[in-house]
Amino acid sequence: MEGLRNITIGEALEETALKFPTHQAVKYIEMEFDKTWYEFNQKVDRIAKGLMGMGLKKGDHAAVWATNYPQWLVLMFATARIGVVLVTVNTNYKESELEFLLKQSDSKALFICDGLKDIDCEKIVYSICPELKTCRKGDLKSEKLPELKIVVSFDNHYKGMYHWNDIEAFGVLVSSTEFKERKASLHPDDVINMQYTSGTTGFPKGVMLTHNNIVNNGLSIGDCMRFTEKDRLCIPVPFFHCFGMVLAIMACVTHGSTMVPLLWYTPMKVMHVVEYERCTALHGVPTMFIGVLEHRDFDKYDYSTLRTGIMAGSPCPIKVMQDVVNKMNMKDITIAFGQTEASPVCTQTTIEDSLEKRVHTVGKTLPFMETKIVEPETGEEVGIGVAGEFCVRGYNVMKGYYKLEEATKAAIDSDGWLHTGDLATVDAEGYYKITGRIKDMIIRGGENIFPKEIEDFIYTHPAVKDVAIVAIPSQRYGEEVCAFVVLKEGAEADEDGIKSYVNKNLAKHKVPKRVMFVEKFPLTASGKIQKFVLRDMAIENLKLEEEAAIETA
Repeated sequence: MEGLRNITIGEALEETALKFPTHQAVKYIEMEFDKTWYEFNQKVDRIAKGLMGMGLKKGDHAAVWATNYPQWLVLMFATARIGVVLVTVNTNYKESELEFLLKQSDSKALFICDGLKDIDCEKIVYSICPELKTCRKGDLKSEKLPELKIVVSFDNHYKGMYHWNDIEAFGVLVSSTEFKERKASLHPDDVINMQYTSGTTGFPKGVMLTHNNIVNNGLSIGDCMRFTEKDRLCIPVPFFHCFGMVLAIMACVTHGSTMVPLLWYTPMKVMHVVEYERCTALHGVPTMFIGVLEHRDFDKYDYSTLRTGIMAGSPCPIKVMQDVVNKMNMKDITIAFGQTEASPVCTQTTIEDSLEKRVHTVGKTLPFMETKIVEPETGEEVGIGVAGEFCVRGYNVMKGYYKLEEATKAAIDSDGWLHTGDLATVDAEGYYKITGRIKDMIIRGGENIFPKEIEDFIYTHPAVKDVAIVAIPSQRYGEEVCAFVVLKEGAEADEDGIKSYVNKNLAKHKVPKRVMFVEKFPLTASGKIQKFVLRDMAIENLKLEEEAAIETA
């Protein structure tokens, strides 16, 4: 990477289409969508003109609530090409969450699909906007959502909604000159994407990201994996999350690599796509890789074409990384670390790093950004090997939270440093290790305990498939360690056995006070374990409400 690219997302796609016009850009196995870069770019242009013809102006907000549909992929580039801000909606959202997001984001348009697992999109949208059933298409007048005017369905024809196939026809209302002028009016530092944080500690916040944020981060990420036009990336992670949009889509677009998306993740679909589409790369959060490795049909599939990919999204267990390298042939797998507010990756290992560094660290700082670790209370920079809060500054830092000036100031200090809330250490060579979240750190009788260390060790137990460490309240120590464990199919283990296993190898204060066995973990749509849900489960099941009340008093 010679320097920062000062181009828009649309220009990045155009460059790749000119460079590799006949190379396969995207291939779906679940839907009929197979395009070269030239064909994909042309499709984006037609949809972009159609959106202009429908009345979407530069700076308008358009929300998309769908799984990894081909239309989602086209929409990402079509909106970017005409300066419309794409607002990505978590596919786990229910009615109240969707209503909040659409209102807070001032979305003028909403795009939906019928393919969400346990959610009826049409029913929810009509519930929020009953006026849709009687309004003229494109002229919604909603009492709850006064900014929302246009609703589009990817799948079926509904009252008051346009169908995706209607969009291109509106392109005749836009001249070539108008289209060129719109594209020429864009600036790489314009906000072009809004992703909403999970909202586990309050209402979700809209993270405003620019063309420069997304293009340059995707370029750096692909460079770390040494992506070329010969690579084929299996994408089971959701598009609405930065993992899908930047680490997958933009890493491919900036390098001409082929995208092979799944509508949603299942281990079987991942194994099938990797073999039959001869994928060279695979992305996923740890739970996704665990799901593949533990699948009963794992040995029936061929992983010989795999080379690289990214494991990220939550702390990566060392044993899982080693199994992915040894059993899935991903000798060049990398680990990336960051957060949505940093667009998102701040550090990443490269394929040149030793296996030890790729397994035990999250790599070095990406080009054109600065990182440091500070003492959370004082803000003073700490030394080598000392845990503190990870901070980053550079092109990748968000513009801010939409309409939340105070929250933005709390996250980004006056010198431009984004305070991530993640705990980390750095070694003398500049490699970072993430030890947890500040809010997840367990303080037991004055001892700081980092969950990841205990999780990594319990993963090595032969009966354990997955593990999560959370804090539970304690009258004596303030907090104690609680381990939630998912066992491998057919395996057996009990609480005393897990405790004994930890006690033989780790300090006494790190031994879980309680071990709770569950069949699966509560996850976000992007595959992250919802530790706050586990903590609430522990408090309820262990009847610790009184201790919890004392803790929050």
